[in-house]
Amino acid sequence: MEIPSHLKYSADHEWVASNDDGTVRIGITDYAQDALGDVVFVDLPDVDARFDGGAMCGEVESTKSVSEIYTPLAGVVVGVNSAVQDDPSLLNSDPYGEGWMIEIRIDDPSMIDQLLTADAYRELTGE
Repeated sequence: MEIPSHLKYSADHEWVASNDDGTVRIGITDYAQDALGDVVFVDLPDVDARFDGGAMCGEVESTKSVSEIYTPLAGVVVGVNSAVQDDPSLLNSDPYGEGWMIEIRIDDPSMIDQLLTADAYRELTGE
């Protein structure tokens, strides 16, 4: 199971990558996509939607189940990866790259430090 050390993680199995412009990119982890199985549909929020940290912001449907996606940090959506809506299998094949889901401008950049490190996420998942 891949758990890149440069990312932060939520207990809900989302990853967060900080960008230099005050935004973050969010996706689901390799652990989450493996548990879901083959992803067949992705529902993502609209640009300019505002979310509180921990709020549901979308859904992922797989051949096994439907899973809610949460934004680990409060902010406004500034980008949505339409490629995963067109080809949901990107979440399975490249969850940390082309399979990213949304970008948000976060309200409080210091909250990134409250997320799990790769080691803490590895411990959470038993990897």
